Amino acid sequence: MIAGDLQSAVEQLGEFIAGASTIVPFTGAGISTECGIPDFRSPGGLWTRNRPIPFDEFVASREARDESWRRRFAMEPTLASAKPGRGHRALASLYRAGKVPAIITQNIDNLHQASGFAPDHVIELHGNTTYARCIGCGRAYDMPWVRHRFETEGGAPDCTDCDEPIKTATISFGQAMPEEAMTRAAELAQHCDLFIAIGSSLVVWPAAGFPMMAKNCGARLVIINREPTEQDEMADLVIPFDIGETLGPFVGN
Repeated sequence: MIAGDLQSAVEQLGEFIAGASTIVPFTGAGISTECGIPDFRSPGGLWTRNRPIPFDEFVASREARDESWRRRFAMEPTLASAKPGRGHRALASLYRAGKVPAIITQNIDNLHQASGFAPDHVIELHGNTTYARCIGCGRAYDMPWVRHRFETEGGAPDCTDCDEPIKTATISFGQAMPEEAMTRAAELAQHCDLFIAIGSSLVVWPAAGFPMMAKNCGARLVIINREPTEQDEMADLVIPFDIGETLGPFVGN
């Protein structure tokens, strides 16, 4: 069912939330756009301005690594100033109320943690851009250290332990999905009674399979997204309105 207006959408969603014991939110870039973080695919999005750098290219080319880090540092002011929006805060309210055991996200901006979710309860399918890791040994590095090395050495730094490249702790095209996160996301999807997909185009697989998995396991499925998705037909409720306006009424004190 596609909601015809915002008020009825909020009311129906409220009924679903009230009747659910275990809610699993699944978030994409759309939940963060009101926080000033651009998405990737929409007109004017990041990928319309810069071609994504695949993982194999990052590994093989120092020029690609330098460009990848230049792009990341150019985003730093936007990321540093971003605060959780109404959608983030509403989900954090449901989390504090015990309705949401954990959240699955395709986002890399750390805003769910900033809204009040414990880091262990944020299942990051595509990683996190607020810190870095060595692609060899996995050692973590903070961004100020990476930036200092980038600026003093004139290029992308390598690991001080194993000399392999350091990369933002995100998942690039062609890079293996994080096995533990995928397993935990599948378990959450299979054991909830309400699954809410928010701000995701649901075209990036295998992550896009989780709403369908939840539905097939008996959960109600709600999709909140301004643009249609390929999974709208199987949803119990489709809300094609602004995410902040839709979820704002569920922000607790």
